[in-house]
Amino acid sequence: MTAQTVTGASSSSSAPRPAGPWRRAGRRLARDRAAMVALAVLLAVTAACLMAPFYARDVAHTDPFTSNVAGAVMIDGRSVDIMQPNDNPLHLGLSPIGPTWRASADLLGADSQGRDLAARLLYGGRTSLLISFCAAALCIVLAAVVGIVAGYVGGIVDAVLSRIMDIMWAVPVYLFAISLSIVTVSQGLKLGPITIGSDNLLIPICIIALVYVPYAARPVRGRVMSLRRAEFVTAARALGVPGYRIVLRDILPNVTGTLVVLAPLMMALAMMAESALSFLSIGVQAPGASWGTIIQDGEGLIYTRPMVAIAPGLAIVIVVLALNVLGDGMRDALDVRDSGRERG
Repeated sequence: MTAQTVTGASSSSSAPRPAGPWRRAGRRLARDRAAMVALAVLLAVTAACLMAPFYARDVAHTDPFTSNVAGAVMIDGRSVDIMQPNDNPLHLGLSPIGPTWRASADLLGADSQGRDLAARLLYGGRTSLLISFCAAALCIVLAAVVGIVAGYVGGIVDAVLSRIMDIMWAVPVYLFAISLSIVTVSQGLKLGPITIGSDNLLIPICIIALVYVPYAARPVRGRVMSLRRAEFVTAARALGVPGYRIVLRDILPNVTGTLVVLAPLMMALAMMAESALSFLSIGVQAPGASWGTIIQDGEGLIYTRPMVAIAPGLAIVIVVLALNVLGDGMRDALDVRDSGRERG
């Protein structure tokens, strides 16, 4: 009898531990081919943008932030002016060179200042991805704080925070962002002794994060309100567990799935907002470059050199589409609708 007991105990102790919810979610996500393709696209775009200094310095041999209207490039052993006569019958005016499809000589052509479009596209991608990632992260943090406080505390606190979110929700998001950007671009941002210049990337990051907080805080608040009535939270309250420990140990782990699912969607919204603000000259400021500013540069060349506007626009479409597909895959993998049934 003793030997059987020891054998049973040893076999039970050697049994593999069940996978946790995050590991199961990772396995489900890995089986989602669309999500994996989207993730691969995002990683490839990010890696290409991170290689921008190498491409500009060692491949294209150009400075994408310096005007080069009087420059020339070597194509098939001959020198070709970057600015060329227009194709109209009278050949009036000048247009930048179009795509050469050679990495060492204006691969995608040049803009109205004679700057290499491919190099600027990579540098602009670094800025757009940085702003959208940081804005999404800041938005998620603010939304988590607002949603958890409003949903868990309730009462007058919930009423005040909800009304503030309703007011922000009622204002069209781009109108709200444009209004804030105009003020900060013209005057900068002063936070007590700290002054942030109008050309600092913190300004568009903070503006974009702020305007999208209601969009992320609402689902978090609803999730917390349902968790507040759950049995394990009620039991913790009955045992006298402090509220902050309930939030950290019971509420936050169960809300994390919702926040993770919201992250790529918020990043996609942040990228579109940044591009719109930069296109209107109230986002990224010169001499910086983003995909939105490059589209603005190509506005006047849409009929002669459309690639200047098409290339960054296509990059935005690809990244936003990949983020949405990845977000859908993460939602299905985490199954946030049912995650509240088990304690995190």
